[in-house]
Amino acid sequence: MCRNLFDLSGKVAVVTGGTTGLGHAIALGLAEAGADVVPSSRRQDEVEKSSAEIAALGRRSLSVTCDVLDRASLQALQAAVLKEFSKVDILVNAAGITHSAPTLEVDEADWSTVVETNLTGTLRACQIFGATMAHAGYGRIINIASLSSFVSFYRVAAYSASKAAVASLTKSLAIELARNGVNVNAIAPGIFPTPLNDLLIQGTPRGEELLLRTPMGRFGKAQEVAGTAIYLASEAAAFVTGVVIPVDGGFLASGVNQ
Repeated sequence: MCRNLFDLSGKVAVVTGGTTGLGHAIALGLAEAGADVVPSSRRQDEVEKSSAEIAALGRRSLSVTCDVLDRASLQALQAAVLKEFSKVDILVNAAGITHSAPTLEVDEADWSTVVETNLTGTLRACQIFGATMAHAGYGRIINIASLSSFVSFYRVAAYSASKAAVASLTKSLAIELARNGVNVNAIAPGIFPTPLNDLLIQGTPRGEELLLRTPMGRFGKAQEVAGTAIYLASEAAAFVTGVVIPVDGGFLASGVNQ
């Protein structure tokens, strides 16, 4: 019975930012759990490669690009998915960027780009796919928050502000869509080396401090986020909505580690 609770067979998932980093790991994890998965991002070559990986797992997929800054591209993505699969059960919003600068000096254009991508891009996808899910009476939306939804990180104020807002947006959508059968939750990943943050944490004083603050004493592996996404997408989480689940090696629980 427990195995069936986590079985995603027959479900259709869309993962924005699903071709690299944590989004890619989540897309593969959902496919391994039985879902047909459409991993999308801006680059056609990455989309085709990721879609081929999904197909190699015996699942159906599509190669459709999208840019979360462009509402029309998200609408086109949904249209393509509905044409091929007739439904969308699961949406994972994993597209995101960061920018490092002293907060008093951060350029407004850089600030706006981060917030537009991480927050408003998530909103756009939730509006487009969430409306379809609400009409169908079923859906699972999984946003990607961050440790910086809860605590501040040095010189990445735009990123931190956007991810704090993603956590708040998740809760707002959850209470609005609950009676439509749509569950909205978020994952707050700890420190996972990805192309987004590699230069900031690998072999740097910042990285050393982050390891010190993580009780497990290591960075996460991308596939270690996938299990939480599978849970939130499955019937095991049917009564779970409006929560932000940390996957952080104990970072947020940490006070003094030695």
